[in-house]
Amino acid sequence: MISKNPPQNALRGPIVPRPTTPAATGADHLAYLARRLTPRDRWLTRMLNEHRVFTTRQITELAWTTPRVANMRLLDLYRWRILDRFQPRRSHGTAQMHYVLDIAGATVLAYEDDLDPKHVRFSRTNTVGIAHSLRLAHTLGANAFFTPMVQRSRQPDSTARLTAWWSETRCADHFGDTVRPDAYGRWHENGTEVEWFLEHDTGSERPAQRLGSKLLGYARLAISTGITTPVLIWTPTISREATVRRALAEFVPHLADPALVPIATASAEQAVMDEVTDPSRAAWLPLGRRSLGRRRLADLPEAWPHLPAPHTTPPEKADAQAKSPRGSGTARVAPPDPVPPPPAQFGAAK
Repeated sequence: MISKNPPQNALRGPIVPRPTTPAATGADHLAYLARRLTPRDRWLTRMLNEHRVFTTRQITELAWTTPRVANMRLLDLYRWRILDRFQPRRSHGTAQMHYVLDIAGATVLAYEDDLDPKHVRFSRTNTVGIAHSLRLAHTLGANAFFTPMVQRSRQPDSTARLTAWWSETRCADHFGDTVRPDAYGRWHENGTEVEWFLEHDTGSERPAQRLGSKLLGYARLAISTGITTPVLIWTPTISREATVRRALAEFVPHLADPALVPIATASAEQAVMDEVTDPSRAAWLPLGRRSLGRRRLADLPEAWPHLPAPHTTPPEKADAQAKSPRGSGTARVAPPDPVPPPPAQFGAAK
């Protein structure tokens, strides 16, 4: 008997429509999410609120074991409107999926911190709009600096941990009148703790122009706060690192007190050649005649004996939920712990 075969789309499961914005923020949907969101899901919403956008690979490094398991959970979070996603165009191949915060995720986050969702002023247009931003690659590059360090931190046998990671936006809120770092980080390993401001160099600007003005800002920040914080410059290639170091060697001696701005450089290309898995293991080269060669991140304080130990908590962390000092009037959510909850708290989603 000859039968008519069904079309391929008829063999697929039904596509569940995503809830509309009023439905996603309504009581029924929030009650539905209350028994489905795991501590890791809630942590991820905080990370995206802080750092704006992650790729699938970065999210896997942050909190999952394999891309397949991560994608299965991310699909649920997308369908529930906890997260939104986009896929940039590439001239060759297919880009990874990029994830940002969505309206239901922002609403849950606000209620968790006892904030009125209206005061958080979430805008889906702004969050998804980063897909068209000329700074998308820069933002992803700065985030990619930290995600392998989080992956190392969450290993059961790890003796090292990323204890703080502030985004460019949070740094601008606190220090933007003086200098705008690409990120702030703090690393603890074997009893040694080091903090730094990150300058993620993409190789698209002249280092003498960009770094010259920024180093003046870092020097002013050290004078005004009384805290000397190292500056780590992460470059894409070995040749770019050499170019940056030449520019620094010309400019740093003109600072009133070069010791106020300790600097070290490293390159992603060299890290790949050395088969290094994250920047904490990279070969960092301090600037100066007595740098004594390259060293790991935790060993950098040895190159700056004048540098005091970091404060117990990152600067201004206590007022993390205060209104933005930039005068926006928008409530600020506290900075998240950069390491996800332990696996025992993940619940059903592995």
